[in-house]
Amino acid sequence: MLGSGIYGFAARRRHRQCASMGAPPLTSVNVGAMSLERFAIVLRPEQLDEMQAGILQARHVFAGRTVWNVSSTARGGGVAEMLTTLLAYARGIGVDARWEVIGGDAAFFAVTKRIHNRLHGFSGDGGPLGEAERDVYEATLAPSGEALSRMIRSGDIVLLHDPQTAGLVPAVRACGVPVVWRCHVGADEPNALVREAWRFLEPYVAAADATVFSRAAFVWEGLDPARVAIITPSLDAFDPKNQLLDQPTVAAILAASGLRRESPTAPPAFTRMDGTVDLVRRRGKLIEERPLGAGDSFVAQVSRWDVLKDPAGVVAGFAEHIAPHCDAHLVYAGPDVEGVTDDPEGARVLGAVRAQWEGLPRELRVRIHLAVLPMVDQQENAAIVNALQRAANVVVQKSLAEGFGLTVAEAMWKARPVAASAIGGIKDQIEHGRSGLLLEEPSDLARFAEAVRSLLDDERAAAAMGVAARERVRDHFLGPRSLLDYLRLLEPLLRRSG
Repeated sequence: MLGSGIYGFAARRRHRQCASMGAPPLTSVNVGAMSLERFAIVLRPEQLDEMQAGILQARHVFAGRTVWNVSSTARGGGVAEMLTTLLAYARGIGVDARWEVIGGDAAFFAVTKRIHNRLHGFSGDGGPLGEAERDVYEATLAPSGEALSRMIRSGDIVLLHDPQTAGLVPAVRACGVPVVWRCHVGADEPNALVREAWRFLEPYVAAADATVFSRAAFVWEGLDPARVAIITPSLDAFDPKNQLLDQPTVAAILAASGLRRESPTAPPAFTRMDGTVDLVRRRGKLIEERPLGAGDSFVAQVSRWDVLKDPAGVVAGFAEHIAPHCDAHLVYAGPDVEGVTDDPEGARVLGAVRAQWEGLPRELRVRIHLAVLPMVDQQENAAIVNALQRAANVVVQKSLAEGFGLTVAEAMWKARPVAASAIGGIKDQIEHGRSGLLLEEPSDLARFAEAVRSLLDDERAAAAMGVAARERVRDHFLGPRSLLDYLRLLEPLLRRSG
């Protein structure tokens, strides 16, 4: 149960300790402004009409209000990527959308990673979720809650993202403004571990005015259906990760970042979100025997270094069942673990995958490339991922658990053939056999390899799937769709709150 007051005595004591160490309770993220009108070139006419009507409605609904978004990180994951663009588009139509990132130490993020894993149905580090962990959780959030309370004004609304921020619901409720908790993760079939995480978070989440999930199967048992909404995540067609790149530019970016040995004929250029043109200058850290050659075909997965993304399974499946039957390479790319502050397991997982690679025979190591991508500049990182996905012959996402496969949608938008696990939101994205291939049993390495090899072997079928995939993203998974869904959720909450 919750501690005394909002956070309890243990929290107040830890709050004093955190304050003495000078840890900022909240860090503001600079949110730019972008025009939604740019989507006129990719949306169907009826979609464009709906978007323009929504813009007029949003200007009226949010006039004089601030829409606060709070997350645990501004970089390194799908939630941060979506907020970066969605909030910029909101500001572009005149909505005062702001973004704050909570502070936290290693103990806090160890607890929240444990919760994250269990919401997916996995034990993670196997540690407990008891009163000691609740003390750490509440105490770490106490300064953030107090700081946020001083910033909120009457008429505002607050969106809290994922397990790390759920404990802020009581502090926001005390301000008398609507609060929405947005959960980007979940399990299709909840087990005891999932329910343990629910029990930990439920005292906070139950007090929210609304809860948002990515799909209906993720909704927790016992929540009031009248206060639950389903909003599918989305991508931005124009950010550096998804903007159109021609083949000379793709080749130049891969060369500049060290991902492929090339002789580029164009600069490694990309367009930043503010419209300026810049160059990819930083190189990734490559774990490989030799660089990928310009003529080498390759399979790519882009993910965090996370056991739930199953990098070990991807490497094993490729080494055992794909490499012996073709000449393709594998590129598994993930972020520099030092640039992802809210994932304490990243360095350990990367180390384990590297050890796995080092244990392979040299003839296999030469075909497998582990790429640690620079995170100093997020937009530069996005441009590198964009080029990597566009150059890949096949993109895979062999996750063991997913809330929504953002990298799947990204590859689909680029008209790449995709083979991905039939879990979570990926099942909503891919129509099996039409816009990609679904892996019914992600841990079945032979079936994984069979799907990948079928796409490598039948280029015509793979290309047709890529075209259908792009159309599916345009119809269901672009930013304007999400913004309209949020508008429909938030307007009645604000109307009821006065």
